[in-house]
Amino acid sequence: MRKQKLYLETTLFNFYFDKDREAHAATVSLFEDIAAGKYNAFTSDYVVNELEKTQGEKREKMIALIGRYGITVLGLDDEAEQLADIYVERGIIPLKYRTDGVHIAVAAVNDLNMIISMNFEHMVSSVSQARKKVNKSSLSVPEIPESVDFLRRLTDIQLGFNHNAINGLE
Repeated sequence: MRKQKLYLETTLFNFYFDKDREAHAATVSLFEDIAAGKYNAFTSDYVVNELEKTQGEKREKMIALIGRYGITVLGLDDEAEQLADIYVERGIIPLKYRTDGVHIAVAAVNDLNMIISMNFEHMVSSVSQARKKVNKSSLSVPEIPESVDFLRRLTDIQLGFNHNAINGLE
């Protein structure tokens, strides 16, 4: 079985260092699984730009995780920007959450299997809604876990993403 390709959204880098968060241990475990080669991990220049806005030494620590764990950084991409605009134009993602749409689009255009985020209020909700809405269109949206429990069990379950089903080909 080939390794799953995960997109790590900005919040994962924060949770890695925030020991008071419920998902801290699960987040660190995920990074360790990435280092062990269980997953191919990706993030983007969009995430790096968000991390660079962090104040203090935590910023450097979060950015250093990318190199430490061998996470591939996907560059700024016109195709992803255009897809994010389409998500907004078609009402799949609200305009005020266009940044979430960019993260979703980066994962989609790079054929990644899953977006991992701790932003349950906005990002997870946006992806969940987008996945429901794109079933009626030809657009692609990767999976996203909808709970911290899923992250805890990530290594114990079979992950999969059927692009044909999302694109209405099945």
